[in-house]
Amino acid sequence: MNAELPPVAPDVVAAAVESLTSRLRKKLDAAIEGYAALPVGTEGAVRRVRCGEDAEVVLTPGPSGTVTDAGQAVCSCLLAPRCLHRAAVLGACPVADAETLVETETGAATATNADAANANANANANANANAGNAVAEGAVPVSSESVVPPAEGDPSSGRAESEPSPPTEAQIAAARGLWTAAAAVLGAGVPAAGAVPQAELLRAAHTARLAGLHRAEAAALRVVRGLRGARARHDGHRLADLVAALSELLLTSGLLARAEPDGSLLGTARRAYRPGGSLRVRGVCREPVLSATGYGGVVTHVVGDDGRWFSVADVKPGGVARARGAGTATVMIGSGGLDHAQLARGGLLIAGATLSPEGRLGAGKGVRATPVAGLPWASGPLGALFARPLEEIVAERLGGAPGVDPERAEQRARELVGCDLVVAGTADGQLIAREIRAGRPDDEGVLIRLAPANGHPDLAHTANFRQLATRPGLRLRVIGRLEPERAATLRPLAVAPLPGTGATLRLPAGWGGHADLGYDRLEGAHFPPSEELPAVTALTEPPPDPLAEAPLWRLRRLVEVAVSGGRRAAAEPARDGDRGGAGAALRRAGFRTAADLATGLAAEADRRSRDVFGRTGEADPDAYARAWLAAAVYLTGAERALIQATWRPGPAIDARPTAEPVR
Repeated sequence: MNAELPPVAPDVVAAAVESLTSRLRKKLDAAIEGYAALPVGTEGAVRRVRCGEDAEVVLTPGPSGTVTDAGQAVCSCLLAPRCLHRAAVLGACPVADAETLVETETGAATATNADAANANANANANANANAGNAVAEGAVPVSSESVVPPAEGDPSSGRAESEPSPPTEAQIAAARGLWTAAAAVLGAGVPAAGAVPQAELLRAAHTARLAGLHRAEAAALRVVRGLRGARARHDGHRLADLVAALSELLLTSGLLARAEPDGSLLGTARRAYRPGGSLRVRGVCREPVLSATGYGGVVTHVVGDDGRWFSVADVKPGGVARARGAGTATVMIGSGGLDHAQLARGGLLIAGATLSPEGRLGAGKGVRATPVAGLPWASGPLGALFARPLEEIVAERLGGAPGVDPERAEQRARELVGCDLVVAGTADGQLIAREIRAGRPDDEGVLIRLAPANGHPDLAHTANFRQLATRPGLRLRVIGRLEPERAATLRPLAVAPLPGTGATLRLPAGWGGHADLGYDRLEGAHFPPSEELPAVTALTEPPPDPLAEAPLWRLRRLVEVAVSGGRRAAAEPARDGDRGGAGAALRRAGFRTAADLATGLAAEADRRSRDVFGRTGEADPDAYARAWLAAAVYLTGAERALIQATWRPGPAIDARPTAEPVR
């Protein structure tokens, strides 16, 4: 994939691959790899790729910057448009997001009816367009579940709860197509899931989009991007992400193909920004943002008077230097005149606000903002943030059942949390703290690992952690983000003095009552003298990690090998009689279901039908996909349950085997 090329709609890529002859399809993967490394000529929005002496592919994206029509990709060779050059260049382009395609279609419809639009509608369209440009500048890890409109049946929606309707025949057919394409990718594995299987999945994703299966379409696009990253060995690729996306695609399409009457399986088509009316927001903290693609900036978290979370982002190309400087850059919302440091300690009264589904506040000509005074963390809507125990918050954020929309679940898990902590010390290089709860001794609180939100040495996170680590007994009020994949881990974004005690921070008056750990550097004068810090029990080792100690890694390895190596790799345990002892180790530790699923997956991967003459026939892709999906869903639930257990007070779960593993 070449980042200099424009994004391409899935159906355009699929049509280009389908138009090739079988002989050219065999050469497609090698051609994509070669053309992705070629220089790209730029003439305004037009991109040119020279593929040979008499072949040049010209891409002319539309106003959205995306190639959405087959006529926008032209090759000069004699075989065009059914040529290898055009299909390979399109295969080297990034896959367009579903939201981008929705915005393109909406923009086209708006242009058609432009003469009938009034001045107010034009102003809103301009505001949404400017907000969309801000989103295109970089993805910011901020979310706000509460800004999504309530679904029908939700008590807050004001509508009576009704029985969910089953999917239509068109939706069931589209889901079956997605299942078939996803099962083929799973059976092939990353090495064999080249451009042709990806094109089949993209075609199925396009059909799903037309049928209104937005959640399944988004999962299919994530699978294609994951396959491309794995095959190209990109630095940012994670096999676990590809496994999660493939599991979500198979689960969603499988349930829809069975006509399950669950509206959440359909998903929603969301525009990037929508009108938000008038808002009064108060600053909470700033967070520096760095991406692997060279973007840098800041996101300032704010909260409304009704407790809803929002954010203001300023992310552009520039890396860590821009992330540092953006912390004091001007907030581009209305004519407020605040910078991000002032907004984090103040507030805004916004008229004509625009909101993304994740809670980002947009800027535009129709947005007006007036600075207002900030509020301390202990008062207003933030006061309730520190009233709930972490155990209760974690159970709510991480307790979703299988089938929950992963994007919605991830947004929920990434919402900021607040808690009161006492620094317990360090163990194995990790900063450990205990939760402080009213009416409970400090030494009975949950032990929590604190991890920097960003470990870049040019940011203040690491230096501030060194200061905190040298002061056991220090009491803090913390706002941060849960780490859903690690045992009892919190990533603090900001800290403040804990009311009612002297063994806490002493921050300058200009800091507005809190320190942003990515920007503000804590010094010795900001801490109480060491003799004023109460003694705490010394740590000799970090708190137990049942997820790391459990033998579930054996099942995870099998599930991931099935994706990275294909069906043949997953069948190896069945062929060698499970000499690695995975099943025995899982059963000894009490994970009998995991052992049965691992054995069943390996056996199904090795199963082949035979005809009356004893000749091996074709394997059943559906049965294998069901066996893999059962193991993947169970694994996700078991790991999440172990992580949730580490947030509960009391003895930790010991998930280690009761005997020595078989060697």
